[in-house]
Amino acid sequence: MFENLTDRLEKSFKLIKGQGKITEINISETMKDVRKALLDADVSYKIAKSFCDDVKQKALGQDVLKAVRPEQMIVKIVHDELAELMGSEHSDINIKGHPGIVLVSGLQGSGKTTFCGKLALNCKSKRSQRVLLVAGDVYRPAAIDQLKVLAEQIEVPVYTEDGVKDPVAIARRAIDYARKEGYSLVIIDTAGRLAVDEQMMDEIAAIKKAVNPTETLFVVDAMTGQDAVETAKAFNDRLDFDGVVLTKMDGDTRGGAALSIKAVVGKPIKFISSGEKLEALDIFYPARIADRILGMGDVVSFVEKAQEQFDEEEARKLHKKLAHDQFTITDFYQQIQQIKKMGNIKDLASMIPGMGKMLKDVDIDNSSFKSIEAIIQSMTVQERDNPTIINGSRRKRIAAGSGTSIEEVNRLLKQFEQTRKMMKTVAGAPAAKLMKKKRR
Repeated sequence: MFENLTDRLEKSFKLIKGQGKITEINISETMKDVRKALLDADVSYKIAKSFCDDVKQKALGQDVLKAVRPEQMIVKIVHDELAELMGSEHSDINIKGHPGIVLVSGLQGSGKTTFCGKLALNCKSKRSQRVLLVAGDVYRPAAIDQLKVLAEQIEVPVYTEDGVKDPVAIARRAIDYARKEGYSLVIIDTAGRLAVDEQMMDEIAAIKKAVNPTETLFVVDAMTGQDAVETAKAFNDRLDFDGVVLTKMDGDTRGGAALSIKAVVGKPIKFISSGEKLEALDIFYPARIADRILGMGDVVSFVEKAQEQFDEEEARKLHKKLAHDQFTITDFYQQIQQIKKMGNIKDLASMIPGMGKMLKDVDIDNSSFKSIEAIIQSMTVQERDNPTIINGSRRKRIAAGSGTSIEEVNRLLKQFEQTRKMMKTVAGAPAAKLMKKKRR
């Protein structure tokens, strides 16, 4: 996400590096390069030019402190302007009501149905909502089946009406059912088409009028760049939605849609979605995204993701084991599972300042753990609890059982020993303390 833009901006800032002060000449040269970087990221010329003009004007008006180098000042101004361009403050969804009603719109293939499942899980697990999903796409049978499959995974019911082809009537009756059964939130999936057309707009507008949603969201594929922005504008002109959801962010290394939508449409981005996992839905924080674009990482989001998987009781047990040098391969395996639940490994690494750049050309994802897991699963309970008993013949058996080599088994045992020693040294300042500090 934003990988190309991050690299280009970094090169742009080098143009002013080493300069004694910000001048009309060096700032103009730098912002010309920044504008090219934004255009390459699929930001419209009008927005890119306006952005660079604003940065230049603010930079020339700044009194640069002696302790701050010109390039540091430019990075700070660009950061603030990027955050402002994307909406400045986070804008939450409105799910208050009896029930709260979220109407989800967008083109076919944008990821609407998957987003409905992700939002349902988010609202159920993090907002303590009793959620009802509504299958309002009556034209594509696969959409109803897909919603049912997703709903089953997260244990949320789906309201459907077999054979009924009137989505307005379905939505209206679904709300009545939700009130009767005591659901606190209704999420309505709707039909999309391959392009914006009058029939689709009439239908979604009619559903909105019929159910009066507390929140109307427009879902769009971030990889379509400026097309995403134009489609959002067309929907908003007719539907007047409340916010945008950008999907497939893991496939978009440019970021033009994220940078442009707020400026063009005037509506905030509320969520970004990446990957197929139902947990892979993030609230959109403009300042944090600006941090990531400029290679500063996003430690706050990283800690929040860790907290979601964090069990204080388990952490206390783990800390006790570490303090008494009782950390086992079973514990090591459990820690890997916790890390995997947090999301894509490379995305997580990009949230740590400097790590994203270090791992830029490294091919790493959650599948990298497969061989490690296979090796551990091929061990006996005694071997996991006491790896010192793993001699040559045992290593040969483990390698054969896991479909790996003896070298890979040796590497894992070495990694485990290094991890055990490292974790023991930091046992005096456990993650629990950091988490408690964060909660205050």
